[in-house]
This record gives sequence, structure tokens and C-alpha cells, in this order.
Amino acid sequence: MKYKIVIGIFMLFWGLMIARLYHVSIKSNFYYEGLAKENIERKQYIKPVRGEITDRNGKLLAMNQIGFSISIRPHLKRKEPRLTELVEKLVDTFPELNATVMLKVYSKHNSPYNHKPIKVVDFIHYPKMMGAYPRLSLYPELKIEAETKRYYPYGKYGAHIVGYTGRSNSKENQNDSVVDIVGKIGKSGLERYYNRVLQGDLGYKISKVTATNKEIEVLENHPPQDNKNLQLNIDIELQKMIYERFGDDSGVAVVMRTNGEVLAAVSAPSYDPNLFVGGISQKDWRALQEDIDHPFTNKFIHGTYPPGSTIKMGMVLAFSKSKKGIVWENEYCNGHIKLGHRKHKFRCWKTWGHGDVSLRKAIRESCDVYFYNKSLKVGIDEMARYLKSFGLGVKSGVDLPREYQGIMPDKAWKMKRYKQPWYIGETVIASIGQGYDLFTPLQIARYTVLLATSELVTPLMAHAIDGKEKKPYAKAMEFDAPVLNEIRQGMYEVCNTKKGTAFKTMSKLPILIAGKTGTSQVVSIAQSTIKRLKEEELKYYRRSHAWITTYAPFVNPKIVVTVLVEHGGHGGSTAGPIAADIYKWLYRKGYFVTK
Repeated sequence: MKYKIVIGIFMLFWGLMIARLYHVSIKSNFYYEGLAKENIERKQYIKPVRGEITDRNGKLLAMNQIGFSISIRPHLKRKEPRLTELVEKLVDTFPELNATVMLKVYSKHNSPYNHKPIKVVDFIHYPKMMGAYPRLSLYPELKIEAETKRYYPYGKYGAHIVGYTGRSNSKENQNDSVVDIVGKIGKSGLERYYNRVLQGDLGYKISKVTATNKEIEVLENHPPQDNKNLQLNIDIELQKMIYERFGDDSGVAVVMRTNGEVLAAVSAPSYDPNLFVGGISQKDWRALQEDIDHPFTNKFIHGTYPPGSTIKMGMVLAFSKSKKGIVWENEYCNGHIKLGHRKHKFRCWKTWGHGDVSLRKAIRESCDVYFYNKSLKVGIDEMARYLKSFGLGVKSGVDLPREYQGIMPDKAWKMKRYKQPWYIGETVIASIGQGYDLFTPLQIARYTVLLATSELVTPLMAHAIDGKEKKPYAKAMEFDAPVLNEIRQGMYEVCNTKKGTAFKTMSKLPILIAGKTGTSQVVSIAQSTIKRLKEEELKYYRRSHAWITTYAPFVNPKIVVTVLVEHGGHGGSTAGPIAADIYKWLYRKGYFVTK
């Protein structure tokens, strides 16, 4: 027994010795070999140049200005004369720099664990640096590197589409190795949505260096993959014209080809994205946040509004799909309806009523009672189910970040949101685009394409990504042909007959337009009100939003134009003239010429 114990101890001892020998002679060799290699080799990452963004005609919407950044070697103490001397030298050379800010940035990133130079100046323009470089290069603690700065030549005109870039945060750095090195990322708009394309891929250079880190030989050199550009479907001159046309009004305009290509998407008022590139000041940020017209909000995908009467064509299609033949039954409008024995009146916009109302007349003259009565026969759940399939209350899939869904309410939605049952009166007001109904202007434009072509398209901002064309997508939908034809005839009469609600503004254009106006209330009207005030008599923020959504030409539609003027009153008189001017511009520029 003792013999076995001695043998076991002997084997354990030699086993440990052999393991230790392996660790010291073989395994540790790889480790120390790696350290030695690091001492003689240096890997430097090469930043890619961010891709440019152009409009459909090649005009630059986002470009790069050439300049330099300045960094200071780490591990200098805040109270050291050398650090103060370096900062003072930079301020003497470039008086616009702030010494306090630079010292604060340096202190924030300076630690025993950081061995990278600390960037204290993000960007100095090329001409300014050229005269200063010989003097600054004498300071070994300073590192001057080539840098680019994003610039947006068209500023506010394309801000909500193009977006802007800004400094990346720690979370963004962790998620993307390129962002970690570059230090910048797309923060909004297409800059954010297509960031991985635009930023390119890192390059690197591996060099053999001396003990003093002096390069003596380049071992590997891999250039970065950059200049991955983005070409848009947007026509920036159209975009600019529409924005100027809004003047002091707030609102949205969307111009889209019937294949889904977005030619313009204006959100007014807007902001200058160049303010954000180097970090926006507290004063400018506060001004944007406190502006009650919300210039920072992208209203065509983040603004949700009651659609008003623009929803009525979709309601007809929903009624038709729910109950065959129901839409062909005329309704009598005497100016209101009542539910049961209740005194509450659901009123038509026309106080004395429209009389006997057919489907086409209901569209042309926008009779509310026609839709009230049909909705009671169909119910909210069926209405909501079909309207969602038409693209209302669902995301459009546009290539922009954080698109809002909007709301097409039904019984389950209200119970989940408010823990309350659905009331029949809510069905009535939902049928004319009021109540809980909230859609984005881009959804209304997309749904108008559906009315014009029977295809539900996916809106596209980008035309080509890194030289590869992005193909539009459309889903064909089936409708009762006579019903859809009658809806289109009604939309034609809205714009081209004297009783149409958009006749005054849309009937004298060089092409035939079909469309629908809408007035969406932002405050309810009391039942005790016998005579309504005119929209222009109301205080501005109590006025209704004014809609018009259209397509042209009437035969073989090519383009959809949707306009919303916030608190604009009536769609025909406020949004209509803007839409008309858009069509005139498009016609002059040859957008309706058959190729």
C-alpha cells in the first residue's frame, strides 16, 4: 500500500513538472511572441471617407469638407505647464477655439488606461491649417490628422429626408467597429437608415517600428472601402420650390410616382442640419424644442393627423368588400343623423343637407351622412380590417428610420388602450376620418396610389445604393371594378365639376387631376352650436387641418400629390393651391412627358 502511495506522489510530481514545462516552453512562447510582435509591429486603422448623397439629378445633398483634426498625447496632467502651453498655442493659432472646452475634453478622456491621442479639436478647415501646420508640427505631443466634416448644401430644404451625422456615443461605438474608429454616425434621416453603407469599411496599415515607435517598413497596407454613395429619387429643386411655397404655413407635402419613388417630401417648417454636425449649441437646441410649430419633427412620417374626408374613398372600398352591393344604395342627407332616441346629432358639414346621395355624389360633394349610415351597417372592426390592408394605420415601409404607425382604431384597440368598450357613435365619426383615426401624410399618399392604380407600393427615397439601383415594390390588390371606377369618377368630379370641392383650384391645370379634399377638426363642436364659425374666424390653433390628396393624369396616372396645411381650414381653398402649383411645376419640368 505504501509503495502505491509513493508511486502516486512521484507520478503527480512529474506530471506537474511536465505541465509547467509545457506552459513555460511552449504556451508562454506564443504569448511572449505576441508581445514581441506588438513591440515591433504597429497596426493603424485608416478611416473611410463617408459616401455622398445626391438627388436624382446628381446635385449634392450631403458632402464632405476637407480639413484636419488635432489630438494631444495622453497622460499629461491637468496642472502641468506643458498641457496649458499646448492649449494656449492652439488658441493663439486658431482664436475661435475655446481653451476651457479643450481642457475639459482632454481631462474627460485622459486616464492611465488610455494610450490613444485625445482629440480636442474636431475640425479645422484646410486653408486655415496650411499656414499653421509647420509651426504646430514642431510639438511632438500634438497629432494632426486629415479629417472630413459633413456639410449639407441645401440645409433646411432636405433636412427631414437626408438627416445629419453627429458624434457617436459609447453604445454606438460598441455596436459598430467602424463607428468606434471614425467617431461619427448618422443620427437621423437617410444618414441614419443607410449609415452602414455610407460609412464604408475601415482600411489598415501594419508597419514595422523601432523602440521609439518610428516606422521603418510597411508590412501590409489595405485601403479603406469608401465613397459608397447614395442617389435619391428626390428632386431637390422641387423640394425647395414646395418649401418656399408654404411660406409661413406649417404642413406637409408628398409627391410620389405611382411606382413608389418619392420625388419630394416636405415638412414645414424645417431646420438647418449643419447645426448638428459639430454639436449643436444649447441656445439653438432650445429654440428648436420650444418652437410650437415643431420644425425638428419629420411630419410626413412622424406627424399623425385625423385624415378627414380623404379617408372616404377607402371607406367605400371597405364597405364594398364587407357587404356586396351596399355602396350602390343611395342615402338621404338632411344635414344630420341621430342614433336611436338620443338627442345628439351627428352633423354633415352642409347644414341643410345634400338630399338624395349616390356613391359618386358622396365623393364629389363629400357628404358625411352617406358614410355615417353605411358605417352603421358594416361596423368598426370590418372597416378597420380593410383600411389597414389599404395601408392606413400601418407602416409604409419607407426607407427612413422610426416611421410611425398611426392609428386605425377598432374595438380591441380601444379596450387595450383605454380599457373601455367601443361605442356606436365612435364608428360614425371614424367613417369620416375623425375620432381616433390618425394617419401620416405618407400613408395618405401611398393609399392614393392604391386608388389610382390598384397597387399598394412601398415608398422609396433611395434610387441607387453604392451604384446598384433599388427596385420599387408593389403589391397588386383586387377590387370590385365598377365600385373602383365610380370612386375614381367621383375624385375626377371633385377637381373638374362646379360642385366639386376642389374645382376652383384644380380645374384649370394643363393636365386632368383627380383628388379629394379633407377638413380634419382639431377641436370638437358643441351640440349647442347652431351656426358654426367660419374657419378663418377661429383662433389659429383651433382651426381644422386642411387636406388634399390627388393623382394625375386621370387616365394612366403617373404622380400623386398629397398636401396638408396645419390649421389651414378647408382643403380646397388652402391645400389645393399648393397642390396646383406643384402640378404646374411638374408639367413645366417634363414629368408628364411619355418616354
